[in-house]
Amino acid sequence: MSDENRLEFPRSLPWAAVGPEGRHRRLEATPAECAALALRFGIPAIESLVAELDLSNEPGGTVRARGTLEARVVQTCVITLEPFGELVRDEVDLRFLPAGREPADDAEGPDEIPTEHGVMELGEALAEQLSLALDPYPRAPGASLPEVGEDVVEEPRRRNPFAVLKGSKA
Repeated sequence: MSDENRLEFPRSLPWAAVGPEGRHRRLEATPAECAALALRFGIPAIESLVAELDLSNEPGGTVRARGTLEARVVQTCVITLEPFGELVRDEVDLRFLPAGREPADDAEGPDEIPTEHGVMELGEALAEQLSLALDPYPRAPGASLPEVGEDVVEEPRRRNPFAVLKGSKA
């Protein structure tokens, strides 16, 4: 089984397809791909996922991909535990590296993605971008924690099981 068959959102592009003038790509996930990505990310649903990318060759044999990612997702509110929908928008700035080249440790530069066999896996790179753009502690609009002392029910104190032994002497 090839790697492409295991990916939820496979969108391969050969290096040669970028060309000297660059290339624009619109990538859109199918409903089945959205469902598979939602399962992977552990969220109730991804209703849509669309990316617009401009690809260009850079010195050193790398390819730069810049653009936007937009997804309609359903997450579970950490306060109410109810599902709610939200729109996730993120700017994409990626650099695809030729085979054998290791990513640099540049925190200020674009994310660098190693490639193999002369093919860039755009879909997987976008899936990873979306996973990073998702709020790890999603709150539904208007959901808030109660103020301290407000509608907080205290649990009754449990009786100490050793209290009966306190008065006895051996």
